[in-house]
Amino acid sequence: MFETVRPTLPILVAAIALAGCNPGADEAKRQREACDAGDTAACNAFARKLQQGDHVLRDVARAAGLFQRACDDGVADACATLGTMYLRGSGLDVDSALAATLYEQGCDGGAVVGCTRLGILLRDGDSVTANPARAAELFRRACDGGELEGCSDLGALYAEGEGVASDPDSAATLFKQACDADNAAGCFRLGTAYAAGAGVDQSFEKAAELYQRACRSRHGEACYRLGVLYQNGTGVDRSTGRATAYVARACNYGYAEACPGKGGS
Repeated sequence: MFETVRPTLPILVAAIALAGCNPGADEAKRQREACDAGDTAACNAFARKLQQGDHVLRDVARAAGLFQRACDDGVADACATLGTMYLRGSGLDVDSALAATLYEQGCDGGAVVGCTRLGILLRDGDSVTANPARAAELFRRACDGGELEGCSDLGALYAEGEGVASDPDSAATLFKQACDADNAAGCFRLGTAYAAGAGVDQSFEKAAELYQRACRSRHGEACYRLGVLYQNGTGVDRSTGRATAYVARACNYGYAEACPGKGGS
C-alpha cells in the first residue's frame, strides 16, 4: 500500500504547484481579454507586457497599436509612452514632432511623466523650438505631481538660470527632494552643488557620498566624478585603483567621456 502512495505523492505536489505557478501569464490573459472587450485601460496594461515581453511574446509593433488605441480613448499614460516610442524609433518611425504632441497630450491628461519628457524637448530644442521658460513650467508641474526627474530637471534650470532666474538655493532644494527619493540624477546634481558650494556649504566629502549613491544607480557621470575625487584625493583618501575602477564603471554605464580615447584612461 505504502509503495503505491509514495511515488505518486511528489507528482501530486508538483501538479498543485504548477497549477498556480504562472500568475503573470494569467494576468496577461485577463488584460488581453479585457482589452478585446473594450477596456482601453487594460489595453494600456497589456501593451506594456507586449513591449517588455513580460509573460507574453514581445511584440513592439502590436504594443504601439494598443498604446495608440488607449491614448485615443483618453488614457494619458499611454500617450506619454507612445511619445517615447516615436522619439526613440522603438517599433515606429522616428517622429519627434509627433512625440512632442503625444507628450503634451499625456501631460494635459495627468501623466506627469509626459510633462517631464516634453520639458526636456523644450529645454534642449532638439526637435522643437527651444523654450526654457515653458520647460521650467512643465518640470514644476511634473515635480508637484511626484515625478522626481522633473524636480531634478527644474533644479538644473535654477542652477543654470535658464528659463528662470538663477537661484542656487532653490536648485539645491530640488536636487535634495529628488535624491531623498532615490533619483540618481538628483543625487548627482546635489553632489555637484556640494562640490561647487552652490546653494549649500561646500563639502567634497558630501559630494563623494552623493556621487557614490548615484553611481550605485548606474549614473555614469557620477561614477566618473567620484573617480576624479579618488584620483586627486579630494574628499576621500587618494586611491588610483579606485579611481580607475570608477572611471571604467562610468564608461560601462554609457558616459562616453570616461572611455579610452574620450578623456578616460
